[in-house]
Amino acid sequence: MSDKRISHGGAWPVSLNGLRAFESAARHLSFTSAANELGVTQSAVSHQVKALEDRLGVKLFRRTSRGLAVTDEGLALFPTLNAAFEQVTGLIDRFDRGVRQEVLTVSVVGTFALGWLLPRMERFRQLHPFVDLRLLTNNNRVDVAGESLDCAICFGDGAWRGLEATHLMQASLSPLCSPAAAEHLHAPADLRDTTLLRSYRGQDWLTWLAAAGLPDERLSGPVFDSSALMAQAAMRGFGVAILPLEMFEAELQGGWLIQPFTLAVSTGSYWLARLRSREPTAALISFRDWLVGEMAEYCDPSR
Repeated sequence: MSDKRISHGGAWPVSLNGLRAFESAARHLSFTSAANELGVTQSAVSHQVKALEDRLGVKLFRRTSRGLAVTDEGLALFPTLNAAFEQVTGLIDRFDRGVRQEVLTVSVVGTFALGWLLPRMERFRQLHPFVDLRLLTNNNRVDVAGESLDCAICFGDGAWRGLEATHLMQASLSPLCSPAAAEHLHAPADLRDTTLLRSYRGQDWLTWLAAAGLPDERLSGPVFDSSALMAQAAMRGFGVAILPLEMFEAELQGGWLIQPFTLAVSTGSYWLARLRSREPTAALISFRDWLVGEMAEYCDPSR
């Protein structure tokens, strides 16, 4: 195997083959298995590792009664090398399959990411393997242009300056709480005697209470900038949260959250937003069309 060397300034260069030999031997804890994987002899692996140890001035392996063991210095080096070689191998594998990947950077409001998108991500990956999806989360405050995003999934009315918004789903808001808290909630008026967990969107509780016939209630209680965090607080019995039902189906089905009242209201929807001034890429079009299709299936009353 031909040897390549990585030089750093004027220092004695590091052998790439030595790094490969060490990474394989450390992963298998065997020079023999490393030699089989790399297609060389065991003595070649031993020589490459010895040369790397000499270059670094440390021992990377030690012999024990149970066989080969990695030293503390080797354990410090291994994770970085292992991740790097896996990335290179994955990239070469994509080239071998003729798949040219296209990066798509999407910022997603955290509640939607956890409650709806992540459970379906594997389906998208299988259908569109050319999309290298980069997911970021936001608390509904996002700057598509300033953050160099391809698109963003946000909650609101979809009327955002400079953005083209594709409607995804209307959110149905309703009070949710722990099973223990639900035992004391027989009518909406019972909410007067409990702690209301509030979103930074103050109109959520006000809209629901007005629809329930309690328009003049004064709100108090902790405010959260994340619905996911507010849901955790509700599950732990800290109070009653106002949350989008569609994003917490798993918690409702599992009985961790209870919907004490059937009444639900809407104060907005989830939208996919992109810059009007920028032509959508093939990856963005694929992602948008997939989302719209998934939403149509999800919202189909016969599903």
